[in-house]
Amino acid sequence: MKRIRHSGFTIIELLVVVSIIALLVGILLPAIGKARDQAKVSISQSNLRNLAVAHASYAAEWSDRQLTYIVDNASTYGNFGNWFSEYATEHGSDLSWNHAGNHTPVYLGWGHTDAGDYVRFMYSCVQAANASLVMPIVFEASGTTTEYFGSFRLPNGEQFAQYVSGKFYDKTFYAPKDKAVVQAAAACFESPDDYCTHADVSTELGAIPAWASYCLSPAAMYNPAVMAHDDPNDDTNNGWQDPWNLPAGFRSPAMSQARYPNLKTHMLEHHWLQNAQQDCNGSFEPGTYAGCEPYYFNHAWESSPMTLFYDGHVEGLGTRKAMRADGRMRAQTGEQNWGLWSKDTPWGDNGYLIEFGYDQAATSYHILTTDGILGRDVTGG
Repeated sequence: MKRIRHSGFTIIELLVVVSIIALLVGILLPAIGKARDQAKVSISQSNLRNLAVAHASYAAEWSDRQLTYIVDNASTYGNFGNWFSEYATEHGSDLSWNHAGNHTPVYLGWGHTDAGDYVRFMYSCVQAANASLVMPIVFEASGTTTEYFGSFRLPNGEQFAQYVSGKFYDKTFYAPKDKAVVQAAAACFESPDDYCTHADVSTELGAIPAWASYCLSPAAMYNPAVMAHDDPNDDTNNGWQDPWNLPAGFRSPAMSQARYPNLKTHMLEHHWLQNAQQDCNGSFEPGTYAGCEPYYFNHAWESSPMTLFYDGHVEGLGTRKAMRADGRMRAQTGEQNWGLWSKDTPWGDNGYLIEFGYDQAATSYHILTTDGILGRDVTGG
């Protein structure tokens, strides 16, 4: 009987097989990574579309009004430092935490404290820092730490979250690529409560939540007169005005007032998430999320945040595109101070923290849109 010899692979054949596998891995891994990245982008786009529906529902219930946390006539009570106390006095409050005469707080939602008590979490308007959170954005902080902040960063307050799911930490408010924020909020995503206190955020900044990934346009939340353009041929338009000097400076415009709904941004990813080269910005100390403060959407040339416009469409809006549009606008008007975003606020050319950018990107579109809701952040064509 003959024995059958089973020949094994030669070394050369094994090397060929290994090389083919390595080649396939080299081809497939980037493709898999790109597919995962695109999936996250698609989720963010879907989040913004869902938020567009929520905004429409809010407007339908409130006579076309936009989300606002502050009374229209806040400026008639005083200024940044005392308006909330004057409001409370006029409404019979002694500024105690839960007094019904206080200005309406920013409600975060019902939830359990560490001690097990079931309470309604809120930022009560009984001192300047809390009261500043009902303002769209704080231009001058008067000694507090809330400058550059405001209700534009709080789309998931209870007043609006009820049109989504009622939960502050609903994943609709968080972009999958917003790694630092998602990691900080992870412990709260599955909480049954409307608000959860277990977000991993810096204690140095006080009792704060993990802020939403998306932000509103504060310029569009103010009376358009606040962000007015500076027209040398029209004495009624002399540029930015302090909302505290206008009787209705805080009156939130109607949704339908958007003059260029397909060109005016409504919400976008606040952090640099698309094409990001670096996660944490060392210029901010302490960072909000485990020592990390991400770069913002306007901090890099390559940034292209997923953006919701007032007409309801969603697209990635690149920093380069916004800057080119602004440059064209200034060239057309012939006025350095009449572009698509306002350079005559108290922040001047630095705008929305431009000085802390990753590169030479210099824009504050969305945040400081000239003419507010009547303006636009890009041009057509």
